[in-house]
Amino acid sequence: MSIPEDPMQVATVPLPPERRATGSEMRYRASAVDLMPALEPAPVVFDLDKLEVYYGAFRAVRDVTLQIRKNEITAFIGPSGCGKTTVLRCLNRMNDLIPGARVGGKVTYHGVDLYTQEVSAAEVRRRIGMVFQKPNPFPKSIYDNISFGPRINGITDRAKLDEIVEKSLRAAALWDEVKDRLRNSALGMSGGQQQRLCIARTIAVEPEVVLMDEPCSALDPIATARIEELMRELKSKYTIVIVTHNMQQAARVSDRTAFFTAELDSKTDQRTGVLVETDTTAKIFSNPRDERTENYITGRFG
Repeated sequence: MSIPEDPMQVATVPLPPERRATGSEMRYRASAVDLMPALEPAPVVFDLDKLEVYYGAFRAVRDVTLQIRKNEITAFIGPSGCGKTTVLRCLNRMNDLIPGARVGGKVTYHGVDLYTQEVSAAEVRRRIGMVFQKPNPFPKSIYDNISFGPRINGITDRAKLDEIVEKSLRAAALWDEVKDRLRNSALGMSGGQQQRLCIARTIAVEPEVVLMDEPCSALDPIATARIEELMRELKSKYTIVIVTHNMQQAARVSDRTAFFTAELDSKTDQRTGVLVETDTTAKIFSNPRDERTENYITGRFG
């Protein structure tokens, strides 16, 4: 895959949500957004067109059309069962690992269709890393956790591996905490440290994109704040997509937000995930176009 380089980076400042805001309050808050100067869009990294995902005969997600842009944090929000994680896993072909799963529509990465036979799923996952809901360090040392990916990719020089380990741990704001115990087991770290270790392990192979599936759901508020701060720092180098049930978190860290919900599928009589709308986070939380979005973020349902 040939990836065009473009240094353009764009950031927006999301407004915090007020979960019990009335419709009139939502419109009042929107006036501040309307006065914000328009920003030139960042380059598109992912372009999803009428994406649908089946698990066997069950259609889990349908009609998802959205774009994800470079060096931004995009948040997927919505109630349980609306397909957020399913769509996230389409971005690095993780659904390929599920028996009976199949993807319809189109997912392009820098204009390259990710689901053609010519595209290697292993190469896709090297370029598009993933951090899971529960920290999952390998039962190895801290050093070996970080160096595992580079070694798989053929790097054997010790000095180079040392450099990668330190660089990755520094990028994950973990180096000062673990530099004197790199040979200790990663399983002895706290939950927040383990999740930052998993982020460091992901970026050690130098991906362009980092996917995060509810990375803070198992963490306490202090560890969550560290991960959120880390995400804001990392977006200067990486495109980040995060699934979260925490709307305040989406408002704090993301540049754009996509709201999903689950609706009855007329074809199957089963509930299936649909994308309701996507926009800058400021607009989603202050002036959403769809009443379903407003009802969700103000706590009227979900």
